[in-house]
Amino acid sequence: MTTFHTSMPSPVGPLLLAADDEGLHLIEFHSPRHPTGRTSDWQQGEHEVLRDARVQLEQYFAGERRAFDLPLAPRGTAFQREVWNALRDIPYGATISYAQLAQRIGKPSAMRAVGAANGRNPLPIVVPCHRVIGADGSLTGFGGGLPTKRFLLELEGAIETADLFGA
Repeated sequence: MTTFHTSMPSPVGPLLLAADDEGLHLIEFHSPRHPTGRTSDWQQGEHEVLRDARVQLEQYFAGERRAFDLPLAPRGTAFQREVWNALRDIPYGATISYAQLAQRIGKPSAMRAVGAANGRNPLPIVVPCHRVIGADGSLTGFGGGLPTKRFLLELEGAIETADLFGA
């Protein structure tokens, strides 16, 4: 199956988007910490999922969208997909710690593995890994860089108050 890709400008720099008929596979920042390898089935071009993703991301950055309605098809291990699914339950404007995320998936002792899976999220912003912060409220590693993480959390109003963990 052909994977179509395109790029789009954003307030956090250019984003690479990739999708096929299964759904959106990738949102990648300009200088990713874990770049995704391109295979011979990748083709630059348009796809309905890419058009919808671009529109919804533009709405998000304009402050007009709080949740995404896109078919998602992230590629990863069963454990990674479990973590990524749990990320989708973190509300807009809220944050949780890695420990809380590990508890949410029923593996409270797997904080490091949860952190590693969070760091490999292929769909940042749409699958909101930026909403996971350190237990002390610190902004910790993020594939798009800490300035991007801060920007996204400020956009959502998650770090404008003293309560970094939301209501």
